[in-house]
Amino acid sequence: MKSFSGKVAAITGAGSGIGQATAIALAKEGCHLAISDISEESLEKTVELLAGYAVNISTHVVDVSNKNAVYQYAEDTVSTHGKVNLIMNNAGVGLGETVENMSYENFEWLMNINFWGVVYGTKAFLPHLQKIGEGHIVNISSVFGIIGVPTQSAYNAAKFAVRGFTESLREELDIAGGLVSATCVHPGGVKTNIARNSRMGDMGSMNMGDKEEIASMFEKIAMTTPEAAARTILKGVRKNRRRVLVGGDAVMLDTTQRLIPTGYQRLLEIMFKKQQSSKNKKTHQGMA
Repeated sequence: MKSFSGKVAAITGAGSGIGQATAIALAKEGCHLAISDISEESLEKTVELLAGYAVNISTHVVDVSNKNAVYQYAEDTVSTHGKVNLIMNNAGVGLGETVENMSYENFEWLMNINFWGVVYGTKAFLPHLQKIGEGHIVNISSVFGIIGVPTQSAYNAAKFAVRGFTESLREELDIAGGLVSATCVHPGGVKTNIARNSRMGDMGSMNMGDKEEIASMFEKIAMTTPEAAARTILKGVRKNRRRVLVGGDAVMLDTTQRLIPTGYQRLLEIMFKKQQSSKNKKTHQGMA
């Protein structure tokens, strides 16, 4: 896919963040859009930002954890636009909770969206891409699909799974020899609302603060704007990359994992212990 002009792209989680920014970037290039989100209000905001672009836009309220809803989304996209050339499985949520304290409800909630949503989106749209003989599947993993992080076991599990699923898919598509391809995307810290919209479960002694404090900390260290992320992703699609790293922090962490594939874990352990010690010290000072 060297050009997006005249193509049709379906994007999940397009009500904000990377999904919204990618929709706008594609519209600028003349790509028609079938955008979805679980929030109708968020979709309306994206449509407002797309005003003025000479492309056809359809909106779809979709819960990606619902298989039937995702398959209906694919059918409606083709029915409305006549075809679909790109599916970007972007919708995702976050969860902070230790393995010991994690509820199965929280674990299943995250996996149903972050992993099964990607599987449903891939399998629902793939036949339509194959039918027209060309297309691209973009699955959003994370830098947490490359490294494991304390309190992020559920998120890690989903994003590692997306990575393995997409890499296997890409190999199968290449072996088949057609013009349908797939790319796995690993964003680092991107300035989105994912932290504020995350569930904060029981993190025990590794709790770094309440939801607002953690969200503020994430926003301070997030290095990449959604717009920059969208440009990097679309560049990766044009070049038919197997893996796309988004942000300098993603490149750094990927390099670290390659150089010290188990040693990085010890570094994270030391960092978390240091942060916890600092937090406990401040708490004791406040009580004194």
